[in-house]
Amino acid sequence: MSGASAAAGAAAGRGRALLAEAREQFSSPQFSQVLTEVIIVVALCTHAVRAFFGWPGAIAIIVTLVVLAGLSIAGQPDRVEWRGILPVSLIALFTLMVLSVLWSQYNWASVGGVLYALAFAALGLYIALVRDTIQVVRGVGNGLRWVLTVSLALEVLSGIIIDTPLRFLEIGGDLAAGGPIEGLAGTRNSLAFLAALAALSFWVEYRTRSVPRALTAYSLALAAACLVFARSPVSWLVLSAVAVAGLALVGLRRMQAERRRAVQGALLVSAVVAVGVGWIFRSPLVDAVDAAADVTARTSVWAQVEAWATVYPVQGWGWVGAWPLEVFPFLTIDDAFGRPAESALNAFVDITLQLGLAGLIALIVALGLALVRAWLVASDRRSTVHVWPALTLVLLLANSMTESYLLAEGGLMLFVLCAVTAARGRSWRGRLPR
Repeated sequence: MSGASAAAGAAAGRGRALLAEAREQFSSPQFSQVLTEVIIVVALCTHAVRAFFGWPGAIAIIVTLVVLAGLSIAGQPDRVEWRGILPVSLIALFTLMVLSVLWSQYNWASVGGVLYALAFAALGLYIALVRDTIQVVRGVGNGLRWVLTVSLALEVLSGIIIDTPLRFLEIGGDLAAGGPIEGLAGTRNSLAFLAALAALSFWVEYRTRSVPRALTAYSLALAAACLVFARSPVSWLVLSAVAVAGLALVGLRRMQAERRRAVQGALLVSAVVAVGVGWIFRSPLVDAVDAAADVTARTSVWAQVEAWATVYPVQGWGWVGAWPLEVFPFLTIDDAFGRPAESALNAFVDITLQLGLAGLIALIVALGLALVRAWLVASDRRSTVHVWPALTLVLLLANSMTESYLLAEGGLMLFVLCAVTAARGRSWRGRLPR
């Protein structure tokens, strides 16, 4: 009996040692860095992941990443600060998504859509909790360098070397004709969004001297090439909004603190006026960027969505995220050219259909508070790195007027990541006594 007890004790000791070693590995900074970059690449290129592995493979990869993220957080409880971090507005938005399963007109599709959205929210939350802002920027920069490089290489292969479309990736092979190109993103608008986010991240890397200058030059040239060849008409309007916001932040950061508050108010009024003027003169703006065909397709979808949204105006039809085209009423919605619509092509219109007026208000409050917090942090903090969350949210907001990217996959992950990062510096709950 004594020998058996000794063997059992030795086995238990080895088990504890293995657990301690595994915990140390999962909690190491190196593991967090690698996992962060893998999450960013997968989340921003989910279309390509599905193309290579199918829906079952993509879901398995996402679940694995969520599990690894959970193990990483569990391994470093003393280094992860939760207090006063999670925005109440963001919690309310996701709570509404979950509750919509109860009244959904397509329960099983809603269950899958909610779980899918929560998975990407969890990945964004993980990155925000275990990485500081400069590490987040470096992770996004490294991930997007890889994504854009591979995207451009595939476009060269498809459009120049073999001169054949890569249908499974939805790459048309039009590089030799000057575009449009789609890369790993699946559509030219999505690729333009990734290139714009990459350019912002590469610029912050340069300003913080995080990477060598030669790498910065290559990265910015890569992002510019993808933007030009994507030939996305709406991307130039989005980039203009981000550029104006960036210039405003540069001016604010150079002002004295006592003058900054008055100027912030003036900027808010100017932004509201600019949006109103842009809406009044929307037709000339559309013609200026040669986006008439895109806008025609979008307005056709919006009109149909508006009709269906009035059926359940308060609570919506139920959350699904990306539209399942075999489910009613999504199967009835086509664009102006007769093609099935895969989303409402506007995040605010989309959420009104799925979660009604309640969801629209929740999204506006969550996005608005995140942007205000990030903007104030970017205005007050000296390091340029704090500009990244604010301008990323501006990019997401501007893009949400023409795409539903904010509500799905990589866009949703970025939204949660930026909202939690901003709340770390400006949450009112952080001032409460422990």
